[in-house]
Amino acid sequence: MDLFSPMHLLLLFLIVVLLFGGRKIPEVMRGLGEGIRSFKEGMSGTSQTAAPPAQTPPAPEKPAEEKKA
Repeated sequence: MDLFSPMHLLLLFLIVVLLFGGRKIPEVMRGLGEGIRSFKEGMSGTSQTAAPPAQTPPAPEKPAEEKKA
């Protein structure tokens, strides 16, 4: 018999969804991926610096409209 059958994996997936919720899972996976990437960089002794995320420039301010009396 296999260690994990499809039924076991489905049950495990349902438990994870119940514990963390659907919105939290992508954040957890992203953090796990960053941790693994950082560990690999530390083991190889090289540092690959990623470009900072692009920032959107602030919207230009509109001139104040003059009040008519």
